[in-house]
Amino acid sequence: MAEDRVRIEVSDHVALVTLTRADKHNALDRAMFEGIVEAAAEVGDTSGVRAVVLHGEGPSFCSGLDVASFMGSEANGGGGFNVLGDRSGDRNANLAQRVATDWLDLPVPVIAAIHGACFGGGLQIALGADIRIAAPDARLSVMEGRWGLVPDMGITQTLTRLVPIDVAKELTFTARRVSGEEARELGLVTRVADDPLAAAQELAAEIAGRSPDAVRAAKRLYEETFPAPAEHALELETELQTGLIGSPNQLEAVMSGMKGEPAQFSDPA
Repeated sequence: MAEDRVRIEVSDHVALVTLTRADKHNALDRAMFEGIVEAAAEVGDTSGVRAVVLHGEGPSFCSGLDVASFMGSEANGGGGFNVLGDRSGDRNANLAQRVATDWLDLPVPVIAAIHGACFGGGLQIALGADIRIAAPDARLSVMEGRWGLVPDMGITQTLTRLVPIDVAKELTFTARRVSGEEARELGLVTRVADDPLAAAQELAAEIAGRSPDAVRAAKRLYEETFPAPAEHALELETELQTGLIGSPNQLEAVMSGMKGEPAQFSDPA
C-alpha cells in the first residue's frame, strides 16, 4: 500500500478510504494510481466491511492528473503516461481505469464525499462510486478537453448511467466547471450536504446496519442489469431473491423488525 497516498480505517463495518496527498489537492501521480487500486483490493479482502466512504484529505477531493509528475518521468525514462495503459491478468480495465472501476467491482456500496476540486480523473474516480454526496460549493469538471484529450478512466461505464447523453457531451465538449448544486441538478451527484464527509459516514452507517447479504445482492442486481436485456434482468431478480429468502440474515431482518430491536447480522465469509 502506498501509505503516503491512501489511508484505510475500518470501524463498525465501514471502511473510510482517504486520499492523503493534501498538499497537491490529491492530484494523481503514479503512486496515487497504484495506492487507490491497492486500497480497493484491500477493502475487498477485509472481512466485515459492509460499506465504503471515499474522500480526499485537505482542500479538495481530487484535482485530477498530476501532469508534471508524468512529464518528468517520461523525460527520465520512467514510463510516463504509458504505465497508465497497463493491464494485468484478464482485466478489461487498465491502471488508469481501475481507480474508478474497481470501486464499481466491489460487492459493497461505495459513497464518495466530494469537496473542493473534483476535476478530470478525480471526477471519474467519484463517478465510480455508487453514491456521491457533494458540498454545495464543490467544483466538478470533465476537464480532459482542456488538454486536448478525452476522458478515459472508465467514464463510458459511469457518466452515461447518470445523465442524458447530451448532458454528458456538453460537459465533455466544454470542460466547464459546475458547482455541487448544479451537479445535483444535472444528476452528477446524488445530493449535496454542507459536510459531505459527515453525511457520507452517516449514510454508510445506515447501510451497514442492513443485512449485508441483501445489500450485496442489491448492488449486484443493479450492476449486472443496467443496462441488460429484460430476460436476464428478470431472471437475476428471481435468482437473487431465492437465495435470500429464508437465509439467516433475512430471517434476522424480519425478527429484528418485528421486535423493534437492532439486528445482529453475520458477514459473508
